[in-house]
Amino acid sequence: MCGIVGYIGSKNVVPILVQGLRRLEYRGYDSAGIAVAKKDQIVRVRTVGKVDNLANKVKLNSEELKDTHVGIAHTRWATHGSVTEANTHPHQALNGKLILVHNGIVENYRELKEFLGPDIQYASETDSEVLAHLIGKFYTGNLKQAVMQALQKVRGTYGIVVMHQDNAEELVAARMGSPLVVGFGDSEYYLASDATPMLSYTKKVMYLNDGEVVDIKKDSLEVFNLKDEQLEKNVEEVSWDDEQAEKQGFDHFMLKEIHDQPNVFQDAIRGRFNLNEGNAHLGGLNMTPTEMSSINHVVLLACGTASYAAQVGKGMFERLAGIPTSVEIASEFRYKDPIVDSKTLVFAISQSGETADTLAALREAKRKGAFVRGIVNVVGSTIARETDGGTYIHAGPELSVASTKAYTNMMAVLFLYALQFGRSRNLPLSAGQSLLHELRRIPEKMNYILNNKDIIKTLAEKFKNYQNCYFLGRGLNYPVALEGSLKLKEITYIHSEAYPGGEMKHGPIALLSPDFPVIAIMTQNQLYDKMRSNVEEIIARGAPIFLVATVGDDKARQLSEDIIFVPKTKRLLEPFINTVALQLFSYYVAIGLDRDVDRPRNLAKSVTVE
Repeated sequence: MCGIVGYIGSKNVVPILVQGLRRLEYRGYDSAGIAVAKKDQIVRVRTVGKVDNLANKVKLNSEELKDTHVGIAHTRWATHGSVTEANTHPHQALNGKLILVHNGIVENYRELKEFLGPDIQYASETDSEVLAHLIGKFYTGNLKQAVMQALQKVRGTYGIVVMHQDNAEELVAARMGSPLVVGFGDSEYYLASDATPMLSYTKKVMYLNDGEVVDIKKDSLEVFNLKDEQLEKNVEEVSWDDEQAEKQGFDHFMLKEIHDQPNVFQDAIRGRFNLNEGNAHLGGLNMTPTEMSSINHVVLLACGTASYAAQVGKGMFERLAGIPTSVEIASEFRYKDPIVDSKTLVFAISQSGETADTLAALREAKRKGAFVRGIVNVVGSTIARETDGGTYIHAGPELSVASTKAYTNMMAVLFLYALQFGRSRNLPLSAGQSLLHELRRIPEKMNYILNNKDIIKTLAEKFKNYQNCYFLGRGLNYPVALEGSLKLKEITYIHSEAYPGGEMKHGPIALLSPDFPVIAIMTQNQLYDKMRSNVEEIIARGAPIFLVATVGDDKARQLSEDIIFVPKTKRLLEPFINTVALQLFSYYVAIGLDRDVDRPRNLAKSVTVE
């Protein structure tokens, strides 16, 4: 949620800031603004709505903004105060001389208001403006010291960048729970919430850790902790390129990312298994055979889409490795006195690697002595750095807010981990080899669905005017139904719920009618007959049925004419195939309803507040 961009160098700063904000639109926001330093003043431009609105307003103020080389910018997702220009960042203090952008939440902002006293005149309803005035209170000419003194009093999360008119060629940034990345150019520096905005200019980056402050001037950069001790930091090379962050001819990032899945799935599994041994080898596990054999409980921590990948992973771990596995919603985990110990293996799963709730949960698991590993997409993210090992899912940049390729790659990595543990225990060689043979065929089966997307598009057009629906699945297709339902909600705004097939008759069936369709996953596996019976119960109530069925299943045609046919695969691998079909279905429903597919309302890509 929210996005930060900053620049200090010799280039014209305004295009860098505006283009950087465009690259961060996937994070979710409702307003945007920039501030640039001139010799005698700092100029702000802010607006409610899209970055396009800001760009238009910047053009109207182009004379005032020209010839500027230092600035900061922000996209805001409202937490404190409504969506107004007054609440839009950047915020100011000291009569406009001090400017701040802030991601996160200042939990004790009311106490800080009391500390600041009654003489402060606030221009907004935000906690962020309170932070600006707090820094202003400590400012005596040294901006870095003022920031450090102020942050000693702050409780909450923040990623901030601050500038001051008296120090027009200096930016001070700090991080606690909300990501910040520094980019290194040629006698210039970039700042952003992630590396995406700077990929056009540099691939050399430095990731700030919690409790770190960076003081950037045109000719120097220094990093400190909050005790004012200077730190040595590594500069890393980003592997993504600028082209990967573009749509590559697709109408939307979401459609591109759905089509990316066959290739990035191969990236997720490449080099991580041995067919002859029927085994997977993920070096990031960082556990000895003795430590692996000691594990008697696996916990999968996640939120949203990642939690549905975790539910699929639970089935894989229990089936292949025989280890009791639980899925914990990260936002609830640390408030329930979780039962984990030194024989528990915890995986923290997050696309961004910055999900605040998941971070808090993994820290609690570490405190209790568990083995904690990360499964993330973003290299250098906080979860990647704070866990004692883990695996990157190699999905590449995912810029649509609604996750697609990251979800399937999370499942791929969880499958490999489950196989690795299974083979270290009682899973036979032949079973491992058989699964891996079929795993290698998943990309071609994904492509089968992508090549038949026009059929899905036709079904979506028929479906789009319903206001409510159910998704049904059994076994590992139940979490697939949950994820399908979530995708539909996220990008179409149609109300949907998901249930295990057998649960329909325990209450939900009361809502069925000709205006209440059901999307049922009825593929040919061990639960086929059970699911078919559930579908027949629905048909008897007059509700429309949309089926996901296996290619060649003529019996399915007896139940409905509205069918998405998917290739047959092994039961444990069905989620990789069926998920792609439901992603396309939701996408085309959203297109039919003229929704903003890549930027659905109220949502953010990286949820960095609790």
